[in-house]
Amino acid sequence: MNAVAGALRVPGRGRLQLDPFVIGVTSALLLLGLVMVTSASVTLAARDGDPFFFVERQFLFALVGIACAALAVRLPTQVWDRLSLVLLIVSIVLLVLVLVPGVGHSVNGSRRWLRLLGFNFQASEAARVLLLIYLCSYLVRREEERRTSVVGFLKPLGVLGFAALLLLVEPDFGSGVVLLTTGIGVLFLAGVRLRHFLALVATAPVLFGLVAMSSAYRIKRLTAFLDPWADPFNSGFQLTQSLIAIGRGEWFGVGLGASVQKLFYLPEAHTDFVFAVLAEELGFAGITLVVALVLALVYRALVIARNAAEAGLKFQAYLAAAFGIWFGMQAFINMGVNMGLLPTKGLTLPLLSYGRSSLVVTLAWIGILLRVHHETENSRAVAPRGAPR
Repeated sequence: MNAVAGALRVPGRGRLQLDPFVIGVTSALLLLGLVMVTSASVTLAARDGDPFFFVERQFLFALVGIACAALAVRLPTQVWDRLSLVLLIVSIVLLVLVLVPGVGHSVNGSRRWLRLLGFNFQASEAARVLLLIYLCSYLVRREEERRTSVVGFLKPLGVLGFAALLLLVEPDFGSGVVLLTTGIGVLFLAGVRLRHFLALVATAPVLFGLVAMSSAYRIKRLTAFLDPWADPFNSGFQLTQSLIAIGRGEWFGVGLGASVQKLFYLPEAHTDFVFAVLAEELGFAGITLVVALVLALVYRALVIARNAAEAGLKFQAYLAAAFGIWFGMQAFINMGVNMGLLPTKGLTLPLLSYGRSSLVVTLAWIGILLRVHHETENSRAVAPRGAPR
C-alpha cells in the first residue's frame, strides 16, 4: 500500500498529498488481517488439500482493492458528485438483481451474491457505498430544503429505507442496520433540524425491533443471543464457541496459530468470527491493538471530514464522515457479535475478516478518503493567507 501511495502522481498537478496516518493504519489492519485469516482458515483449507487456499485469495483481492484505491485517489470527487443519481440507480439495480432467480447466487440460505468472473460478489457491499455517495451529494444539492423542510429530511431516508428493505429480503438485516445508521449519522452531521432528528432517533429502535420480530429466524437468533448456554449445541452453538475462544485468550493469548476453537468448533472462524480467533491467540493485548487501530482510523476519517468542511468542501466532508461512521459501526457490530453483546449478524470485520467483496470495497473507499484529504490540502494551499475558510 505504501509503495502504491508513493508512486502515485496526478499529471500536471504534482505529487498527491496522501495522508500517511490513514495509509499506515490501513496497512497495519490489512497485514494483521492476512495473518489472522491464515491462522483461522489453515485447518479448514487443509481438509480440501490446500492449506493456504483462503489467504491466497484474500491476498489476491487485497491487491485488487489496492488497485481500486489507487484509481479512486486519482479520480476527483466532483465526478462522484456529478454521477450521484446514476450511482443511486446502479445501487438499486444491484440489490434487485441478487433477488432475481438465476441471476442472484444463494449461499447458506441468503441470496446476496452475483457470480462475476468465477467469483461471488456481494452486491450489498458496493450498493451501500454508492447509496451513501448519493446521500452526501443530496445533502449538498438540497441543503436549504433538508434544513428547513421535513420533506427534505424524509426524502433521503425514504431512499435508504427502500434499499434497507431490499437488503432485508435477501435477507441481510445487519447490512440494512449499518446502512441506515450511517445515513442517520451523516444527516445529523449535516445539520438537520434537531426535532426531526430526535423524532427519528426515538422511532428507529422501535422499527428495528419490529423488523427483528417479523421473522422466525431473527427471533431464533435473538433468543439464542440472550441465553446461548440454554441451547449450546444448536441455536447457541456459534456464540458459545466464540465466547470460549475469547475466554481462553486471557491477557496475552495462547499463541499465534495455537487456537483450538478454529479446529472445526467455531463456524465461520475466518470470516465473521475471525475476531474470536484473534482474541484466543493474541489475548486481551491483541483485542486492544485491533480496537485502537479501528478507533484511530475512524478518528482520522472524522478529522479529515472536519478539515474538508473548514475548507468549504461540503460534499467531500460528508464522504469522509460517512466512511468513518460506516467503518466504526460495522467494526463495532462485528466485535459485539463475537463477544455476545449483540445478536448474530453476517457482517465482516473490515480489513481483517476473509471477505473478498468487503475487502475490495473497503479499500476503494479508503482511496476516496485519501482523495478527500488531497483535495482539502490543495484547497488550503491555494487559499489566500488569512482568508476565512
